[in-house]
Amino acid sequence: MASNKILVIDDTTVVRVKVREMLPPGNFEVLEAKDGLEGLNFILQEKLSLIMLDFLLPKMSGWEVFQKVQADPELRKIPLVIMSGRKEEVTEKITEPFEYFEFLGKPFDQKQLISAIKLAMTKAKQPRPELVPVAAEITVKNGTNATSGVTNGTVAAPSVVNTAIATPTAANTAIATPSAGGVSDTEINALNEKIVKMQAEIDGLKKQLTQVVTFIKQKIK
Repeated sequence: MASNKILVIDDTTVVRVKVREMLPPGNFEVLEAKDGLEGLNFILQEKLSLIMLDFLLPKMSGWEVFQKVQADPELRKIPLVIMSGRKEEVTEKITEPFEYFEFLGKPFDQKQLISAIKLAMTKAKQPRPELVPVAAEITVKNGTNATSGVTNGTVAAPSVVNTAIATPTAANTAIATPSAGGVSDTEINALNEKIVKMQAEIDGLKKQLTQVVTFIKQKIK
């Protein structure tokens, strides 16, 4: 049985067959998914060595699959190649440079495919900031919940520039004060420690975003 599994998620049979035929003979198994939903099921159920993901897919788009993978600390470690015939469709959602995955434009030849796979495996090994929950919740003695003003967010990888990046002012609203009533010092200290860590993550993201903007401006000139 093959020890390495490569998942190809693409709604075009020709592309899936093309990838299978271009891969050099080796100890691996190629799995195929024709839409994003089927592909995500494979990702959740199988132990994969590589994911090749088309960006435009039926049922669930490649962008949605990408977001779900990046939101899981284990799944986002899997080497990833995103495929598209129009690179601008990808850069509209994810800004360059692509730090943790490789992009492969369509159509592609065998040399480009192998190169993209190698780069994806290299990028997947790079250290990444941990996913930090933005929303903080404290249960007080009177049965009510004191929550921060930001909910359902995570500090994601720097290459994903979206609303997942919390602002310092929003994070600071999570600091509990004695007026909340019934909150122990231990809970307050624990929450403050989380906020300090989150602030450091935010500062790091801001710095990297600045570098990305500078990079883009240089390319435009």
